[in-house]
Amino acid sequence: MLFSRCPVAPTYTANPTAPTPETLAYSFTLPAALTSPALARAATREVLKAHNLHDMLDLALQAISELAATAAQFTESTDFYLSLRYRSSTLRLIAYDSHPCHTQPHLAAACDTRRRASLRVLACVCRACDGTWGFGPAREPDGGTRTWATLPRASAATYGAKHP
Repeated sequence: MLFSRCPVAPTYTANPTAPTPETLAYSFTLPAALTSPALARAATREVLKAHNLHDMLDLALQAISELAATAAQFTESTDFYLSLRYRSSTLRLIAYDSHPCHTQPHLAAACDTRRRASLRVLACVCRACDGTWGFGPAREPDGGTRTWATLPRASAATYGAKHP
């Protein structure tokens, strides 16, 4: 008779290094529900605080809320995906939803117009902080749409002062 013993999990030492802005890299999936923008704001708030990006809170919370609300509205599945990354002094927020790009030109134009309208506030936020935003086909195998915002940290402090 052969007996086997499961291997013991390796012991990992605690990393004493506190999170920094440069180590910010998070992704999560949220339900396509009315509560998702609030969940996205709460998660983003805690992530930014943990990575000492307090000066970007107002700007990032407004942007992530707009991205999450639009993704929840447009996705054709039961959930959507958010990604938060900080690189080169810029916070990058990306939402992936399952809404496909249309091949029929008139339908594609109408759909793009509807999505642009739902992202009007995001456009204003990005313009106010010299950031960028946009949407296009997701590069994922299942397709869908990728919507993003880039928020430069240098402009974040002045955003809060301009928009109390």
